[in-house]
Amino acid sequence: MSQASLAAAASDETMRDEFFWLGEINKASAVINSEQGLLDKQKTPAIAQALEEVIEAGNQPGGERPKKVIEFEPLLIDAGGIDVTLLHAGRSSQDMHATFRAAILRDELLELATHLNATSKTLVDLADKHKDTIVPNYTNGVAAQPNSYGHQLLGHAAGLERDAQRIREAYARIDRSPMGTTVLNGTSWPLNRQRMADYLGFAALVDNAYDASQISSMDEPLEVGAVITRIALHAGNFIEDLLTQYADPQPWMLLQEGGDNTYVSSSMPQKRNPGLLNSTRSDASTAVTLALGPILQMHNITPGMSDPKDVETNSAIVDAGIKVLDKWDKILKALRVDPQRALDELNSDWTASQELADILMREHQLPFRVGHHFASGVVSYARAHDIKPLDFPYDQAQQIYSEVVTAEDPEQPHELPITESEFRAALDPKAIVNNRATRGGPQPAEMKRVLAEARTDLKEQNEWIAKKRDHIDASLDQLDKDFGTLLDTSDDH
Repeated sequence: MSQASLAAAASDETMRDEFFWLGEINKASAVINSEQGLLDKQKTPAIAQALEEVIEAGNQPGGERPKKVIEFEPLLIDAGGIDVTLLHAGRSSQDMHATFRAAILRDELLELATHLNATSKTLVDLADKHKDTIVPNYTNGVAAQPNSYGHQLLGHAAGLERDAQRIREAYARIDRSPMGTTVLNGTSWPLNRQRMADYLGFAALVDNAYDASQISSMDEPLEVGAVITRIALHAGNFIEDLLTQYADPQPWMLLQEGGDNTYVSSSMPQKRNPGLLNSTRSDASTAVTLALGPILQMHNITPGMSDPKDVETNSAIVDAGIKVLDKWDKILKALRVDPQRALDELNSDWTASQELADILMREHQLPFRVGHHFASGVVSYARAHDIKPLDFPYDQAQQIYSEVVTAEDPEQPHELPITESEFRAALDPKAIVNNRATRGGPQPAEMKRVLAEARTDLKEQNEWIAKKRDHIDASLDQLDKDFGTLLDTSDDH
């Protein structure tokens, strides 16, 4: 395989497995140690050729791609004789394995970030679409207040933005090269650790040689697992909130029927079971379960043990998180909201009643608790007499107000200080949402600001992902070019 073909294969992150990174580490060792005089330049071409043969063979369909140093090195010896072990100056499987684990997790975090951004973008786009859709929000499982559905979705998007921040923070701690630390206290060989890190695309070094493979290497899967846990929990929160709609005979939000979204019950023809919601919730639980694995594996072991370091197991954690994000994205795209039905639900209950207390305190200086008791009295009377908010008799509101003030603040005037039209407006869900004054609220001006900031966050995250990928690719390309000069020298011989 030519150098160009090797570079093309290397750029495919699916090929960046343990075998790939062992090859890159060996290539970098050959280049750096030869230039530093740590490797005999007369022997370097043959060693480079042997390494090339092993990499080429592993890149063939069905080729052998060992995952451990002790399995990779015999292939090198078979290809180039015992002299190839001169590459092993100052190295150990400890720092080599720690390095490829960090490199693999680094690639996987970038893939996770890509899928997270895709789901976040769908959330933000849907929020923009529903910025004027007024819906009930729930606390403690009970309808609480009216809100813009777009504002609610932006709340979920804010949670995912924090997950994006956690990915970037975890990435910075994982994007550090352990190479050159050998087992735990370095080596008597004057290795150029920084040059090795540069060739492998790492931004920094794990500075403490003991930390490199004994502590940091175990911390990495723990940190990634914590990121995945939060993503899975955020998805679960959204799904559970949506699932409650399926218990309502007149829901205002459902998945579009058919496809993989819903399925008909095997015995009850009226049922449309939300299969996609159930399977995504189950996948989120699986992701959390897998993310707990490194915690249990690391518990009560001595530093540096292999228990939490398995590449396949830790990769499965990230894959589980990606699966949850992709299915959450599908849920969002299948969502069907009925604005009129949502408004009917709001107007059939008293989720706007707090506004009565707020107006009485804000505009008439009535103590909040007195206003709260008045609003509560209105709600109790209405429910006892099956009266909806839009139909509540104003004279009855006046009587309830007089009774509350007489009992709790008799020095206050006993007449309700708001007019009938003001009383009606206070119970209008849309007016309540539009008149919010809090920064970060659902009012149009704030929705415009927060939507713009959310889109900026998505753009910056995409740029960050591209920058990190470009840096790794450019570093590996440079390594290929410099290693190619060694191969050219071997051709001359």
